Amino acid sequence: MADRRVFITGMGIVSPMGHGVAETLTSLQAAASGIRPLTLFPCPFDTPLPVGEVRDLPNGDDFPRTHQLALAATREALGEAQSAPDMVIMGVTTGGMLSTENYMKQGHRQPRFSPYHAAGSVAEVVAEACRCRGPVLTVSTACSSGAVGIKLALEILRRGAFRSVLVGGADSLCRLTYYGFNSLQIVDRSGPHPMDRDRHGMSVAEGAAMLLLTAADQAPPHAVAEVVGGGLSCDAYHPAAPHPEGRGAREAMMAALEDAGLSPDAVDYINLHGTGTVENDLAEAAALKSVFTNRFPPVSSVKGSFGHSLAAAGAIEAVVAALCLRESFMPANVGWRHQDEAIGFRPLTAPQHQPIKTVLSNSFGFGGNNAALVFAGLESGKAAGNAKPARRLAVRAYACLTGAGGTAATLERFFQGVSCKGVLAADRLTDRLPPRSVRRMKRLARMALGLSTRTLEQAGTAVPIREVYFGTAWGALSETHDFLDKLYASNEFYTSPIDFVGSVHNAPAGQVAMREKARGANVTMTGGDASFEQALTAAHCLAAGGEHPVLVGGADEMHPVFSALFDPSVTMDDTPSDGGGMLLLETAGRGTQMTLQPGYFAAGLDMAEALQAVVAYHGGNPFFSDKIGAVMVGIPAARRNAVTPHLEALWTRLGFKGPVIDYRRYFGEFASASAVAAAAAMALLSRGAIPAALAGGAEWPLAGRCILLLGLGETITTMLAARHEP
Repeated sequence: MADRRVFITGMGIVSPMGHGVAETLTSLQAAASGIRPLTLFPCPFDTPLPVGEVRDLPNGDDFPRTHQLALAATREALGEAQSAPDMVIMGVTTGGMLSTENYMKQGHRQPRFSPYHAAGSVAEVVAEACRCRGPVLTVSTACSSGAVGIKLALEILRRGAFRSVLVGGADSLCRLTYYGFNSLQIVDRSGPHPMDRDRHGMSVAEGAAMLLLTAADQAPPHAVAEVVGGGLSCDAYHPAAPHPEGRGAREAMMAALEDAGLSPDAVDYINLHGTGTVENDLAEAAALKSVFTNRFPPVSSVKGSFGHSLAAAGAIEAVVAALCLRESFMPANVGWRHQDEAIGFRPLTAPQHQPIKTVLSNSFGFGGNNAALVFAGLESGKAAGNAKPARRLAVRAYACLTGAGGTAATLERFFQGVSCKGVLAADRLTDRLPPRSVRRMKRLARMALGLSTRTLEQAGTAVPIREVYFGTAWGALSETHDFLDKLYASNEFYTSPIDFVGSVHNAPAGQVAMREKARGANVTMTGGDASFEQALTAAHCLAAGGEHPVLVGGADEMHPVFSALFDPSVTMDDTPSDGGGMLLLETAGRGTQMTLQPGYFAAGLDMAEALQAVVAYHGGNPFFSDKIGAVMVGIPAARRNAVTPHLEALWTRLGFKGPVIDYRRYFGEFASASAVAAAAAMALLSRGAIPAALAGGAEWPLAGRCILLLGLGETITTMLAARHEP
């Protein structure tokens, strides 16, 4: 497969350092700082902490603040572009959290009050604004989200199915992160001093940056820089603290350089993650010294200027890297005053102006989620990146959890056409694990561990897991609610650091990585009812470069307050439900094997148009008549009345006679029900037939045909489950 090069052809940014690329460049070249005391919301019992707050953001009452930031950056990135991007990928952690906090504080509970809480809703709003009708994906790996999103976009563009991707990150300040990081005692009340001897912590910040990436053989007009490599890793060490020797950071940097086809000596400048926290800076320094053993390039952290904008940081710093290459300069490490002998190097204390050809940019997050990116100037002479051959992944094992119990109990009831709805007791989720090991964990983390242990148990032998991909629409609702509940009950005086660390969307996948010592990519995706499909897509794009098995799963928890507040379908089912599913994927061999491939993925179409597009994507009517033995369809209750007539018309038009299984009627109303359906599809393929109770009264032989999983939420998706005989 020929590699395609990936160029930055548009950039937009809004941050504490200014609105737009021009203001940002001026501020960077002046070594300015945007860190000021918080004004966005009142702090009842304390002097406001210094933060990176965006000033003079135009008021947009229709959307929460994170969405407004993302839209502002999008408008600049696309500029006068005449065509929409083929795809939107964003990194987000807070989503509409600030608005949700305000609603909770005011006592609101009706679902209509929080239509934009979800982290995935930011990318959806951006896609609608720029008329993108293609896939819309959201990465939520805490502070590495924006950088992971760029790596995902790079791999997708290299493979040739899309020409342009709008990618970036956005997060707004909110009480969850403001009080949460302070509860961990890693906020410096004098502002951030990255890599300084007297550093005491970070300053939480907000902002957004968007980059239009274009695949081409040569630099297109308006190109600014080239994305030439990226590497991902996981410490698999601790939910919040980095590995003390920077093991994961080192692996991410080495992977990025290998991906770019560069040696460490070829790097001209390093944009540090450099938050200003004691342990994080030490770990990054250790990693750098282990990678750059021959020549140590100039380094600096811009978080003394911008603060730490969480999911937006990697995207903001990608814009900074591109500006460095275009303008031939390296920014100052604002806030640095004194050499730390334990760090062992001196960052740039003032902007330096000199030509540079390559920039390495680091982003590290909670759960040990590490990402490193390599950028090159247009005159660098760098060849195209090293896209790996597509890796065909087969399903070795699978598991699910529903109200009925684990895999065996769920499938037994499902095959009999009996409901599996309900909420399984917390201790039963993790009944394969020692109680002591999960005693502080709440529901979603327990689900993830329960799924991974069951999946690996079915595999039968010890399996060295390298990578973990996880999809969740709402993340850890229990931790998020409990953190805010305690905060408001104490009039914003008391918070729970344990709940804060557990509240990030990637915390469950991080727990799986720690248990399985999975030190490769650890990627959490979020996008409503298509969250599992997003995780599967990410796995097929990012797991191409290795031979180790990977886990791909999805789950969402039922929460007595938040579920109904955020998901209208939850209120339309008399039985509260939750659950999830997980697959163990490995390189396909030659024997009998099963596969689950991501397929069609689009939003923004009306239902009739979307269903026509699904048929066309899969090759038209003959595909359904010759290749599909059954369809498992996921229709959220809130969309059922609008969707059903179009779906019935589709089957009539196609003349499809196979079973159509409406799986939410069995598994319940929760966003990741498609992950359970994926596990069930594997079981049906193994069985070779659809049971009579699911096929209209008589068993339906699959006869070697596939099962199509059709998702009909706000995003329309397909997955193709197949059994391959030797």
